[in-house]
Order: sequence, then C-alpha cells, then structure tokens
Amino acid sequence: MQKTMSNRRIGAVLVAAGRGERAGQSVEGPKQYRKVGGEPVIRRALRAFRKHPLISEISVAIHAEDFELFRQAVGDLAEGVTVVPGGPTRQASTRLALLALQDKNLNGVLIHDAVRPFVDAALIDRVCADLSVGALPAVPVSDTIKKADKDGIVVTTVPRADLYAAQTPQGFPFGKILEAHEEAFRQGREDFTDDAAIAEWAGIPVRIVEGSPDNVKLTWAKDIEMANARLSQSFPDVRTGNGYDVHSFGEGDHVTLCGVAIPYHRALSGHSDADVGLHALTDALLATCGAGDIGTHFPPSDMRWKGAASRIFVEEAVRIVRERGGRIANADITLIAEAPKVGPHREAMTATLSHMLKISPDRVSIKATTNERMGFVGREEGIAAIATATVVYPGELPE
Repeated sequence: MQKTMSNRRIGAVLVAAGRGERAGQSVEGPKQYRKVGGEPVIRRALRAFRKHPLISEISVAIHAEDFELFRQAVGDLAEGVTVVPGGPTRQASTRLALLALQDKNLNGVLIHDAVRPFVDAALIDRVCADLSVGALPAVPVSDTIKKADKDGIVVTTVPRADLYAAQTPQGFPFGKILEAHEEAFRQGREDFTDDAAIAEWAGIPVRIVEGSPDNVKLTWAKDIEMANARLSQSFPDVRTGNGYDVHSFGEGDHVTLCGVAIPYHRALSGHSDADVGLHALTDALLATCGAGDIGTHFPPSDMRWKGAASRIFVEEAVRIVRERGGRIANADITLIAEAPKVGPHREAMTATLSHMLKISPDRVSIKATTNERMGFVGREEGIAAIATATVVYPGELPE
C-alpha cells in the first residue's frame, strides 16, 4: 500500500478496540463486527480507505482479544494493514495506532471511528484537501439545544447558529497530532472525547469541513437496525463471470465432465483430468472478483496438477469468492459436444456441482448442445464448455 498524490503521503487510523456495550450483546461480537447489509461494519469502513487513492498507509487499533475476529471480518482487506492492540480508552487506542505509523514518512493522517461504515470517498477528499491544519468534518446542528441543571430542569436554550455535530474521519498534520497525543499521555490527560479536542488543547488550528448526514455512527442497537434497513433499499453488488474452455480427444476409456466420469472410447487430453466444464466454471467464479483465471492459480507447468481432479480448482475458486464475502447465486454450464451424450448424466453432474459450490441443485444448470457437425467439435476432435457464474458480494453498486 504505497499510494501517493501531489507528493503527499497520508495515512489513516481506524479505531476499533471498543466493546460496544450500548449496542447490546450479539453472537457476531462487538458492534464493529456486526453485519449490516450482510457485511461486517468494520469491513465497510476499512474498504473506503483501502480504495481511496490518497491513502498510503493504514493502521487499525483493535481489542487484544479480537485479532481472529478482525481477520475473519475484513478478509482480503487486511493485506498491507498494520493491526495493533488498542488501549483501555479510545484516546489510548488512537495513540497506539498513530505510533504504529510513525516510521511511514506521512505528511498527514485521518483518524476514523470504525463504527462509521458509511464514510465515502467525497468526504475523505474534503478532509484531505488541506492538512496543514486540522480538518473536522461536521454537520450544522438542526435540533434546538437545551441546557438543563442536575435535576433535569431546563436552564436555557442554547443558540445553535454556530453549533456543529462532529464526525470522523478527522484529519491532521501527522507529526503534530502524534506529538499532541504523546503530550496528553505524558500529562495523564485521558478526558478528550475526540482528536479535534486534543488538537485544540495542543494549539493546532482545526477548521470545519462539510460533513455528511449519511456518515452516521452506530452506537445503539437501533442504529444497527436502521443501517440494515437502509442497505436493504440499495442496489446489491451482483456480479457475473464467464468462462470458456476446450480440450481435444486423446486415447482413453472415459471423459470427465462436470465432475462425473462418463464411459467413452476416448478421453480428453489435458494436464489435469481435462474436465472442460469445471475449468470453465473455475474461470467464471474467479472473474466475479477479478482474481485472475485458472492458469494464474494452477499453472500447467506445475507438476502438482498433473492428472489432478478439477474439483480442486473449483473448490479453490469457491474459497476465494467466499473469502471476499461473495455468495454464489447461480452456476450455468453449457457443454458443446457431438458425443458422448450428457443427458443421462445431468442429474449426477448437478448433484456434484451443488456439493462443490455449496448451493442448492435448483441454482445449478447444466445444458448440452452439438455444434451441428461444424468445426473441431463437429468433427468430434474435442469438447468445449461455456460457464457463467452469478455471485452477490457485500456492499452496493458504485455510483
């Protein structure tokens, strides 16, 4: 992760070490690991910074007991991210995450609450625009604000003209905010509620930048319910991948198609078992997440795959898809051959693929056609296959 722009290097800190008691208990763990729209909150927040072209380095402060939980939640997004155990408070965790970036030659840093999963690229742009001073995203307060005494009796109405609700990510010159945290630590000051407050205390100017009403912090169980409801109304990230494969006939007594051995007076030639159906399906699955093709992961020059069962390739593609949070919705394979007949074996093929893909048989389609005696297939020199896979990934379609 070495992205730069305009000779600036900007890092990001995600604070995720809290226990989230106010959101209630869940089998998924603290609120930053709970799923909204089918994806963990922390993964949504982390992805926004991983994808942004201005962010060069990222560190995440998590609870000391949550390393495996974090790994499972963010999957492939953890690559290149520095993960540190947090402290007993948000302020302490932020300091530790900043220290983890001190040798990364950063000009600026953004500090973000991992339980704000709706941060977007435009907001990050606004915060990064000028980090010679602090940058605080905020929205004007629209509610009438009342001040009450210890008995709950209203004392006065507070003018709201110059009041703002602070958000994250908050941006700062890296060296200055790190030193401010270090000085607060040396003085035993643990009462700051956000990093802008530490910056103000340390004499670092902080300017207001336009926040986003969508950039909500998930604090209560109701917040998580509302986030789920919001995402259920968005466009799902449905992706389709295609694959094509062909193998010629050689000597043998059977062909393997879609994981099923079919008696025949010839065999398909190939480095593995030459299962054209599964090879095409492997490429289709990998295509849904930009993970290369079958040759990328299983090069024919590698003798480990000589004669290997092609189900190994499909199962690895399934693992890669699921590691990225994908859910396989459908697999469709068309086998193109003059012979052997596929129809008598379709049920067995469907059952085999259903097991490999961990989806129900009604989500598997296997079709067969001839090439009307045209071309190499028509001359019975080999068999071809075309596969399509549909996978639903976490998140929503980009704008």
